[in-house]
Amino acid sequence: MKYAVLFLIIILSGCGIHEKTAGLFLYNQEDPYVDIFAGQIIKHSQGLFSVESIDCQNSQIIQNEYIEKQIKKKKNNLMIINPVDRLGAYSVVKKLKSVNIPVVFFNREPLAEDLDLWEKAYYVGAKAEQSGKLQADMIMELFGGDPENLNKYDRNSNGFIETVILKGEQGHQDAEIRTAEVVKTFTENKFRLDILVTEVANWKRDEAYEKMKQIIDTFGNSIELVISNNDAMALGAISIMRQSGMFRDSNGNGKIDRDDNQWIPVVGIDGLDEAVAMIEEGYLYGSVLNDSDSQAWAIAELADFILNNKNISDMTFPVT
Repeated sequence: MKYAVLFLIIILSGCGIHEKTAGLFLYNQEDPYVDIFAGQIIKHSQGLFSVESIDCQNSQIIQNEYIEKQIKKKKNNLMIINPVDRLGAYSVVKKLKSVNIPVVFFNREPLAEDLDLWEKAYYVGAKAEQSGKLQADMIMELFGGDPENLNKYDRNSNGFIETVILKGEQGHQDAEIRTAEVVKTFTENKFRLDILVTEVANWKRDEAYEKMKQIIDTFGNSIELVISNNDAMALGAISIMRQSGMFRDSNGNGKIDRDDNQWIPVVGIDGLDEAVAMIEEGYLYGSVLNDSDSQAWAIAELADFILNNKNISDMTFPVT
């Protein structure tokens, strides 16, 4: 009878255990980088807390409504939010502070003053400045490393690099910083860019395809370089460039490479698997790895420390 009573006590005690839950609010799950990022957050959260993922369909209004619903349902002990609009973080932080639900933002950095509204509001992300600088570094190396003596990729030999820039989103912090930093790095190293056009394609492959189609119609053979704020747009640009005959095996070596006459360098950011495949096939010159897996690990660890009242100074990743 002792064993029966002991067994019953264990079962009843187990019934009182409640797993902690984090709501994961994605700005738009159709974005391939964000979709991969979400999967990595869920993977790193396993065994620590459960995750309920919500696609906000690129609408700040929808995201706000979902956050309100989750608060009313008392579903989440913590919220992990990829804001649709970084300026929308102000009202989110104020609301979550009022109900004492900690929040971790990612992918789109809120304003510093909005994060400062509450000690339980955090942001995890990479420095956008680094992405732009690394793009410029790889391009300067390709063009010979000497601004006064550009190599064969300066196809018209005028000392300028005729450039197309595909921008992620007007006003988006990462898009603005990546674009500004890549241009700044060229200027600091005395490389001269002739920016033919800067087109906003909203991080999307299909929009970049359409924008690049118009750019090719307008500028044609004048294009010597395409700089994209992310891989998805770079892949969209490459699709229409291929259809327009800008990548051809002109040297007859059986592959597309930078020795072909019609080869134009295209660079992206993110390091998507498809982008890596395009590098290997010779169509994409390079990409900067925006390491979502490490960021997802940091998010999961931070959330775990917050949920279990651990000392955040003991985290693997430093909090600044």
